[in-house]
Amino acid sequence: MMTDIFELLRSLPYPGRGLFVGKSADSTMAQIFYFLTGRSENSRNRVFTEDGDGIRTQAFDPSKMTDPSLIIYSPVRVFGDATIVTNGDQTDTVYEALLRGDTFESALAARTFEPDAPNFTPRISALLETAEGGMRYTMSMIRTIGGNPDYCAHEIYRYPSPKAGEGHFLRTYEGYGAPVPSFQSVPVLCSTADWGTDPDALIDRIWDSLNRDNRVSLFLRTVDLRSGEREDRIRNALQ
Repeated sequence: MMTDIFELLRSLPYPGRGLFVGKSADSTMAQIFYFLTGRSENSRNRVFTEDGDGIRTQAFDPSKMTDPSLIIYSPVRVFGDATIVTNGDQTDTVYEALLRGDTFESALAARTFEPDAPNFTPRISALLETAEGGMRYTMSMIRTIGGNPDYCAHEIYRYPSPKAGEGHFLRTYEGYGAPVPSFQSVPVLCSTADWGTDPDALIDRIWDSLNRDNRVSLFLRTVDLRSGEREDRIRNALQ
């Protein structure tokens, strides 16, 4: 059963960070989005900015940044025709591995969940590859089991032949808590059947679905599977 991503997001007051990869209903476009939500002043004091073919997080007000670790990183980088999307500095780990001729999976095998005890936030990652009018993607979840820092699980999900009108969504958290409860499911199968192909309309729809009190930043990329042309859109709560 497929999930309506907009209804899901509206039901989640605090999903943490989330990423989605999928194919448009007409099979012409790959669609990716990545978002930040935050509760602390340090987390909310961030914006997405363009950085070459990708994006970086940066402090909106540098004087209010108290701890840049786990906050400042490159969520999106490009390697050839591939787009890497992650919720931390493992973006660079994957990029450097691809440069060496290694794989997405082998790169992430060396990483663990985030060292932010007691939450031990999961690391979520995706690699979208497009070529010759087609696409495939791989997703990764690195997390504790039951909040035990001695138990690190690496989960890989491969989608070599994604269907038109479908995609998958990962997030870091289930909601509020102390510690914050980690997402404990597989990537959520979502429909893109009514998304259309207008990136401006789509990013507005996603942004409006995120909790207004906690949303921080949103990035959307569409990739034309025939031409390889990429279009990016960004929304920041702090402008």
